[in-house]
Parts: sequence; C-alpha cells; structure tokens
Amino acid sequence: MPAISRADTSLLGRWWWSVDRVTLLALGVLIGIGYVLALAAMPAFSGRISDPHTMAMIKQIIFLGLGGALMVVLSMCTLRQVKLAALGSGIVFFLLTGFTLLHGTEVDGAHRWISLPGFTIQPSEFLRPAFIIVTGWLIAESRRTPGFPGKRAALGLFLITALMLKMQPDIGMTALFTLVVFAQFYLDGLEIKWVAVAAAVIAVAAIGAFVFISHVHTRVELFLHPTNTNAYQALTALSAFGNGGMFGLGPGEGQVKHFLPDARADFVFAVAGEEFGLFFCAFIILVFAAIVIRAMMRLLAEPNLFVLLAAGGLIAGFGLQAFVNMASSLSLIPTKGMTLPFISYGGSSVLAISMQMGFLLALTRKRHQGDLT
Repeated sequence: MPAISRADTSLLGRWWWSVDRVTLLALGVLIGIGYVLALAAMPAFSGRISDPHTMAMIKQIIFLGLGGALMVVLSMCTLRQVKLAALGSGIVFFLLTGFTLLHGTEVDGAHRWISLPGFTIQPSEFLRPAFIIVTGWLIAESRRTPGFPGKRAALGLFLITALMLKMQPDIGMTALFTLVVFAQFYLDGLEIKWVAVAAAVIAVAAIGAFVFISHVHTRVELFLHPTNTNAYQALTALSAFGNGGMFGLGPGEGQVKHFLPDARADFVFAVAGEEFGLFFCAFIILVFAAIVIRAMMRLLAEPNLFVLLAAGGLIAGFGLQAFVNMASSLSLIPTKGMTLPFISYGGSSVLAISMQMGFLLALTRKRHQGDLT
C-alpha cells in the first residue's frame, strides 16, 4: 500500500494524519487478541460448519471484523457528525432498551435482550456510548449557552436511563452509567461539596443494593465467604491462572473453558491466563492501560469542553468495564457479568465497544478549522 502524503487532502488523507494512530494501533492489537481468544475460548469442535462451537467462533470473528470497520468509519466523523450520530442512535437504543422491559428475552431472570433471527441484541450496550456523548453535550452546552438547563437535562436523562436499567435488572450497567456521569460532572468542575454528596449517594445506593437486591447480596457474600460449592465459577477461574503459570499450558490446552459456562465471555481473561500465562495477561492489561492513559494525556490540553466531557466519559467507561471484568476473574471484586472489551464473546459487546472507541478516536483527532463544531 503506497504511503499517504501529508499533502493528501482527501477524506482518507485528512483522517490518517489527524487520528491518534497509537490508540488506533492499540485497539487493533485488542481486536487481534480477541481473534486469538475466539479460537482459544471455544471448547473442542468437530470443524463441521453445523457444529455449534464452529458457528459461534465464525460469528465472533465476523463481528470482530465488522467492529473494526465500524470503528474506523466512525473515527472519520467531525464533531458535528459525532453529535448527530450519538443523538440518532441514542434515541433508537433508548427506545429499544425500554422495549426490553415489555418484550425482552428473559435470561436468568433479566430482560436485557431482544431476540432476532440467528442472534440476540442487548440495546443498553449500544445506548452507553450515545448516552455518554449526549450527556457531555448537554453539560457543555449549559456553559456555552447561558440559561440553557443542560446539567438538569443530563441529570434527568441519567435518572430515567438508570431506572430502566434497574428494572431490567442490570445493576452492573446501572453502576457503570452512574460512575461515568459522575466523572463527567467532576470534569466539568463539580464543587467539592457536591462531590462528597454524590459519593455519599453512591455509597448509600451500593449498601441498599446489597441489602435489598438478592442477587447482589448473594454475589457479595460469595466474594467474602467463598467455598467450592457456592463460589464455583470464581474459584475455578482463579485456579486457571495458577494452572497457566508464567507461560501458559499452550493454545487449546486449557481446561477452564470446559467447566465454566461463561468462560468465553465473563471469564475469558481466565482462559487467557491458563492457556497463555502471566506474561500474556500482563500484556493485555498494559494494552488497556495504554489506551486509557493515552486518551487522558490527549485530553489534558483539550480546549473544547464538549470533547473533554464526551471523550473523558467514553474512556472512563472503557477503562471501568475492562477493570471490572479482569478484577472479577481474579476474585479481586465480586463477580459481575461484564464483558472484556473486544475480547469477550458477544456480537452486541463487540459492536457497541467498537462504536464507543470509534467515537473516541473521532473526538481526539487533531481537528481542522472545518471540524470544530
């Protein structure tokens, strides 16, 4: 492929010289790791196209390819296009998230999915990046336009969304939305007294969830007092890291994927630890850390408040999601069904996080004069 000249003023040329290529490369590495673990996390399969494991592997590889393409396309957007895309997709997936409360597919007592021919979709996954951008836009507009109630609108939107997520129920996603919105208000210059109030409310909500929501109570109790019978998944995942040691047992040699039903999704990090070892897991952590730190460094000198709030929220959500998945696999926190971005199995997860990081790449581009709005 011929090199792209700095004098190239085409859409591709302007994108290539303005996008953060370091972050783009790191995200490409994560997609590559996702491809490797799509193979490693599947139990042994016959190789026939009709085999369920074969089909699952093929679907995941297709979703990774589609996700990479979606991320690149969205990263070419101007700020105005990012806002419009987030607003349009946000309305659609907000309505679909509400639809799940009435007609969603029930899995383990939760109504988070909509069944379509051949696959299911979790609308709240796609709502997240759009929600983050819209709330950032509203908060920033309240400073730009005197009298505009942007902060109250952002808070109202959050409360309605959190209520819907709580009703599904999806406590983990509710907590993630809450922390991201808190981070955005903090970046906007939230007074310390309100920081203390917000922290107290979050703490009270966490205690309330432990006391009044049975499955939250159970997971915390299992985390505090694990046994082989009542904390089987967490202990089995933890033992996988010990089995893998420094260098792993080798591709396909791990056993945890045969015993854990969520091995390819919630506990895919344990599969990586067992088959590829400590150094590979450390490399995965470093890639995630590099993406988060790189984005934060670029935002330090960002003069546009909307970009600061939207991109800050997107990278906070990305980092928190990765932390929760890996920490729960290591039994550092109670287990939570949250996917590892680009690596866990699931079409909704891959496409939604691709959408989120595509928006991030678009927001953190070096902008030309025509791209400032």
